[in-house]
Amino acid sequence: MGKKLVNTGRNLRKNSTKVERHLWRYLRRNQLEGFKFRRQQPIGRYIADFVNFKRKIVIEVDGGQHAIGNTKDRKRDKWLREEGFEVLRFWDNDVLKNIEGVLEVIRDKLLLSPHPNPLPQGERE
Repeated sequence: MGKKLVNTGRNLRKNSTKVERHLWRYLRRNQLEGFKFRRQQPIGRYIADFVNFKRKIVIEVDGGQHAIGNTKDRKRDKWLREEGFEVLRFWDNDVLKNIEGVLEVIRDKLLLSPHPNPLPQGERE
């Protein structure tokens, strides 16, 4: 991971949007079903708003600038999926006005996502 990307992530954490700070209140300190999230985390050459590495789930919070079929977002999402991540995107408005609904979607993905390293067939419960 490049030093420039790490510094960019650090700056984004210091200058989070109001919406990112709102969602972070619910994700930080393993509050959501005990899962750890990182914010403004470099992954490859991209920076994810929020990521849970255990379940390989990336959460993106999008403002109006993402409304028009954003080619950069599609390219980035494709790359993340190829790396095994599931990308969840939420509009700013949903995070602010329907946080319980947003958290329910995230919770469902966390609890329903298969474990990245399942036990071999004969060793499962």
